[in-house]
Amino acid sequence: MAAEPLLDTDAAPTTSEKAAEKLEVRDYFNSTGFERWNRIYSDSDDVNKVQRNIRIGHQKTVDQVLAWLQEEGDLAGRSFCDAGCGVGSLSLPLAGLGAGSISASDLSDAMVQEAGRRAAAAGIDPARLTFHTSDLESLTGRYDTVICLDVFIHYPQAAAEEMVRHLAGLAERRLIVSFAPYTPLLALLKGIGQLFPGPSKTTRAYTLREDGIVAAAAAAGFQPLRRSLNQAPFYFSRLIAFERA
Repeated sequence: MAAEPLLDTDAAPTTSEKAAEKLEVRDYFNSTGFERWNRIYSDSDDVNKVQRNIRIGHQKTVDQVLAWLQEEGDLAGRSFCDAGCGVGSLSLPLAGLGAGSISASDLSDAMVQEAGRRAAAAGIDPARLTFHTSDLESLTGRYDTVICLDVFIHYPQAAAEEMVRHLAGLAERRLIVSFAPYTPLLALLKGIGQLFPGPSKTTRAYTLREDGIVAAAAAAGFQPLRRSLNQAPFYFSRLIAFERA
């Protein structure tokens, strides 16, 4: 995550700026961004050292979530929302563990199509794992557990907190989110990240203050259950599992 140029946590874009930024993120992940991140979240050898480390870090986060879920027991009777599913890095193994039903979505239609292709190749029952294109703000429904991994890097602090409250409103029991935490180290890496060369490689990225994320979840009736900090070079992700209070 830190391979993106990190921006100040308190930056608050206007409504028009937010709309423009969402369009920029969507277009990026439907074009050059899709090509780049599809390689990162695969077994391809066509990645550089930074991208390989991001792959390792992201997989640590996914593996931690799956371990937490398995410790809670049988997943067969539970429904899941994978908000910002990308190419299915979480949804596919979650289906493989026997999750009752999974609704997976992403802002990028290219990502959704690739996730569906991977699910079909893995022989996963489409009745148990469905994919659709949507931004986080438009998600509706009720689920036992809502999970949103490595997506809030595209949201400044206030917008991320608003999104935590929205996603919590969809969750019956559990809410699990990850984000790039604001730390002095990442503040330093903010400057370093902006030195990476190359056109169309990055979108705006934000570090977030953990106390604000926790407070937003508390306002929606959720309290922290577990935390972890997953990292690899150029990847830093605070993972928090919340439970309904």
